[in-house]
Formats: sequence, structure tokens, C-alpha cells
Amino acid sequence: MRLLAAVLALLLWSCHETQPPSSPVVTSPSGKIEVALVQNSSGQAGYVVRYEGRTVIDTSWWGFDFRDLPPLGRGLRLAAIDTAAFDETWEQPWGEQRLIRNHYRELAATFAEQALPQRRFTVRFRVYDDGLGFRFEFPAQAGLDTLVIMDEHTQFQLTGDHTCWWTPGDWDIYEHLYTRSRFSRIDALSKRNHPNLIATYIPFNAVNTPVTMRTDDGLHLAFHEAALTNYPGMTLRVDTARLLMESELVGSDRFGWKALVTLPFHTPWRTIQISPDAAGLLASHLILNLNEPNKLGDVSWVRPMKYNGIWWEMHLGISTWDMASGRHGATTENARRYIDFAAANGLGGVLVEGWNTGWEHWIGFEDREGVFDFVTPYPDYDLEEVVRYARAKGVTLIMHHETSAAPRTYEQQLDTAYALMQRLGLHTVKTGYVGKIIPRGEYHHGQWMVNHYRKVLETAARYQVAVNAHEPIKDTGIRRTYPNALSREGMRGQEFNAWARDGGNPPAHLPTVAFTRMLAGPFDFTPGVFHIKLDPWKPDNQVNTTLAQQLAAYVVIYSPVQMACDLPQHYEGHPAFQFIRDVAVDWEQTRVLGGEVGEYVIIARQERGTDRWFAGALTNEQERRIELAFDFLPSGKSYRAVVYRDADDAHWNDNPTAIEIEERRVDATTVLPVRLAPGGGCAISLFPM
Repeated sequence: MRLLAAVLALLLWSCHETQPPSSPVVTSPSGKIEVALVQNSSGQAGYVVRYEGRTVIDTSWWGFDFRDLPPLGRGLRLAAIDTAAFDETWEQPWGEQRLIRNHYRELAATFAEQALPQRRFTVRFRVYDDGLGFRFEFPAQAGLDTLVIMDEHTQFQLTGDHTCWWTPGDWDIYEHLYTRSRFSRIDALSKRNHPNLIATYIPFNAVNTPVTMRTDDGLHLAFHEAALTNYPGMTLRVDTARLLMESELVGSDRFGWKALVTLPFHTPWRTIQISPDAAGLLASHLILNLNEPNKLGDVSWVRPMKYNGIWWEMHLGISTWDMASGRHGATTENARRYIDFAAANGLGGVLVEGWNTGWEHWIGFEDREGVFDFVTPYPDYDLEEVVRYARAKGVTLIMHHETSAAPRTYEQQLDTAYALMQRLGLHTVKTGYVGKIIPRGEYHHGQWMVNHYRKVLETAARYQVAVNAHEPIKDTGIRRTYPNALSREGMRGQEFNAWARDGGNPPAHLPTVAFTRMLAGPFDFTPGVFHIKLDPWKPDNQVNTTLAQQLAAYVVIYSPVQMACDLPQHYEGHPAFQFIRDVAVDWEQTRVLGGEVGEYVIIARQERGTDRWFAGALTNEQERRIELAFDFLPSGKSYRAVVYRDADDAHWNDNPTAIEIEERRVDATTVLPVRLAPGGGCAISLFPM
């Protein structure tokens, strides 16, 4: 990523000490957050975190278990301390905020074993005003070139029985609903037999990250990781009695270890975001800042866009992915219909799922190796003609690669598949990994699959392809380093409303994921359902929001690719569809105007390269009245506001499609009272006058 001419990248202070101080401390630039290193009489090393003088993470230890080597964690001496500070402003090529300040103070503590073999490692802390990250660095050293890591023991000692929003530490799936409970009541093992998930593996009472917490005095904490590379994903094992979390890495039953690494090596960053309110968590750029800068250079071929496609009709049961059913959705004729709609309504892309051979033999089959062919279309789908037709209409095709969780088959065809996309001038692919990973004994979130997802990303970049990954590894900010990591799923999406047997996503779902999953990065939720009650195709299912909340999701739930997911006929002639035509997907800046986890959220975003703004607000099942202040607008400038709000009698279940569309003149002094219906929302387009 190119730095601005005005970027500051100053080494403000640094020191190197042969005899380190007895209690090393590093603070954030404002001094609000303080991290202190501690050691006990056994030579264990750990840390304490304070926020504005009060302890928020009490004494927490770390250590590692290895195969064929003694554990590392006791009998340590502090050998050296390095401190530094850094301040820069960098530019995202696309994103929710164009300019991001990266301002931290750093402490790197090097420890050595007092006894032989005197192994050495460094713990590096970077402390920001919105949180901190720390990682473990293992340098090359005599007699040690590789490590087989059996366990990592990184602790987070809480100081109270906080209110938590969590999903279980599933080694395969992030698609569980969030549960709200006190920390002492977390019971992830009760989620093992979820009826809607086909690859669930939850071996411990652990939570996946991000996990968000609120203390009794209102402080908000979120725990996650950044820059996950060549290492397994981290779940957090829960000790409800001791109010303690400890890292539990996703393992490999095939190899019997958690990670195999070659020195020199460092772990991902273990992160703690800290804010006095929920809105501050959403405004944080900690995860992105802890990643390395752009390695790809010019990525002008990465194209944020709105899209539609052959997808929702499969979930409704109107058509199918496979051809043998006789109801194949991905036909040339059907693709043209979606392309025509996209072209007529300013949508940049069309996704076509089920275009390639292999769909007759995927879900439910153990032998899925070699099933999918990523270059051969079904006979009723003329790929070349569809691409030509789309290009003539000013629309691009989003390719779809469902791997059926057989990554070796996909890797064998990566170059061939992406070379085809390059020849056709296609720059975006949606990947999928539905099912249990083949080979048996590997999991979606283990080191082997982390490396597979990275291989896909790097290979795609060579062919100028951006990746929207479903059933992915969690987002840890790697889009800063590889900006072709366009978006991903990694949470419970819209499709659950169409086929889940538990009633779909409840009204509190989006106000919850905004402060949990979205802290990790963008996700492809696929909003935009207008036909809320899904009859006649799915009479027992519905979307549990109002129509106005579906519109608000385009602003609140960030992704650089946003789908208008409903059937084209449900948009035709509907005045509310104008908001989807207008709303941007790439942003100059974002303002979080308010919110509470699981309750409501209000966000305003300025479109990149224009003076247009868009605002969105959404709530849970509770009716809510808010005062929306437009003080984020430039002073002295008037805007035409088009307000899409819940009608007075709107309700997510009783009257979900009741919507009012109003226009008014606003400026930075305007305060607009807005009623959010139960399960409702409000979306506003703001055009300079």
C-alpha cells in the first residue's frame, strides 16, 4: 500500500539495555492502556493489562509444549528489552476507511532459559489507544531448526464474570448463532449436534474469536488474532470457575500436532481491543494495523461492486446446482436474465453458482476427491457466451468454485482454473468449502488448511483474481497484505433464513455480528431480501427482519462486494430498490454513531471519491426510537436526504414489508428522530444539493 506524502513514520524513542529493568512497562500513545511484564519465582513470564489505571487483564502466563523437547515457559530469565514507537498514516486501496493511522508503542522482551538448552524467544507487544497485540518470535538458534508445537498456553485472566457474546470453538464452522451469557455460563459443548451444520467439531469448552465482552462497569473487550499465517487458528478454552481463557489451537488428527514450523518463526498476534463503549470497538483498526503492508503492489483490478446472481433461487428450492435434477439453475438463458437485470440497475457483477460439472456428487458423499472440474461447464451453460454477453452489457461475471472441502483437488486445478479466468477477463471468484475436510483428520481451521487458503490467495493474485471465500479461515486482517482477499463468509449468513430448521437468524443477529464477527473484517452476508415471507417455496421459513433493516444492512454490515440477493422479480417496480441502486460499496470514511452489542447499531459512511454519504441503523426485536444527528456532514453544506424507514405499523414478523420513503433537506445541524420497528431499521441516502 502506497504511503501518503504526508505520512509520518518516526522512531520517537528507543533503547537497548543489557540489564533490563525489573518491571518493564509499555503504555499506549495516550497513556490510557498499560501493559506490564511480570515474572514469578519459578521463572514463569506473563503480563498484566490496565486501562485508565484499573486492571482489565490480570496476571496471565504463557508457554509452549513441543514434541521431543521439554516445555518452554518456566525457568526463564529476561535477557533484553527493546522499546520503540511508531506513527504513520497509510492508505487502503479499498475499504471502509481510506486513510488509517497506525500509531503504537512497542516493547520486545527477549527471554532465555536459565538451564540447557537455553532456548530463546521474544514476546513483542504493540500497544495502541484502542487495544494491543502481542506475538511470540522464535529466532534461528543452534541445534534448533524446526519446532513441532503440541500446544500453546497463552492466558487471558479476566477480572470479572463479564457479559459475553460468543460462538463455540468449532474447528470447522463459524456458522453458529451468537449466544449471550455471563462468562461463567459459557457451555460450548452443548452446540455439538447443531441440526444445520454438517461439519461441526467442538472438542473443548472453548469459544471462537472474535469474542466480545462487556464488564459490569461498561468497558468493552474483544479478543481475536491478527496476521494468521502458517499456524493453526486459535480458539480460546474457557475455565468458567477461574474466569480464565487459554489458547487452544486447532489441531491435526492426521499428524498429531498443532503446528510444524521452521525457524525463524513468529506466531500470529494475540489481540485485545479495549473501548469504553461498543461503538469504539467498531471504530478500531487494530487488526488491520498489525498486518504487514501490501505485498501485491497495484491492485486496481480488485473491484468492489454490488452484484446479483443465480443463488437465492437454489436456497428457495426453485432450481438446483446440479443438472441431473431437471431444475438446473445455471443455464445460459437464466444467466442472461440476471445479467440484463444487473445492467439495467447499475449492479457491477453477476454470480453464477452450479455452472460447472460435479454437483451431483458432493454433499453427503465421503469420496469427493476429483468430483469438481473448475473449467468444464454443464452442457446447458455456455460460459464463453455468458461472459461475452455480460461484457457487452457492462457487467462482469463472478466465478464460483465450490471445492466440497476437497482442497487437494482444488489445488491440482488452481493454475488451470485461474488461467481460464484471466483469459476471460474475470477478476473475482467466490470459493466454497462445504463439508468435512478431505483428507480425514484435517479441519477447516487447522494449520494445513490455513496454508491452503493462503496458497489459493497467492495463486489468485498471480492471475489478478480477488477471492471471496466461504467456509473460510477467519479474517485476521490479511487483506492489508493481500488486498485480493476481497471478502469472506465466516459467520451465519442470509441463507440460514431459507433452510435452517431453527427459525433462521433472529432479529438480534445483525446487531450482534456487527460488534463481534465484523471486528475481524468484511463479510459477505448477502443482504437485500424484499420477499420477507418465503412462501410459496419455503412456507415455514422467513427472513426475521423488516424490509428497512435489509436496506440498512448495506451500510452497517461492511463488505466491498454486496449482493442484491433476492429474485429479480421481487425488485422490479419496487421503490425501495432505489436505495440498493444508489448505495456505495467503497468508502472514504466511516463514522460509528452509536450502538450496543446485540441491541442496535448506527453507522454513517462517505462514498470514496464523492461527497455522498449513506447511513444505516438497525435494531433487535425491541422497538427503538433514536435521534440521528447529521453532525458528520461537512459544515455549511446542505444535502437531500432520502429516508427509507419502517412504517408506523411495521414489525419483523407481523408486517415486515411496510416501509415509508421520505425526502427532506438536512445539514450538519439537523437531528432526525427515527423509529426503528421491532426487528427493523432505517437507511438514508445523502446527496449534496
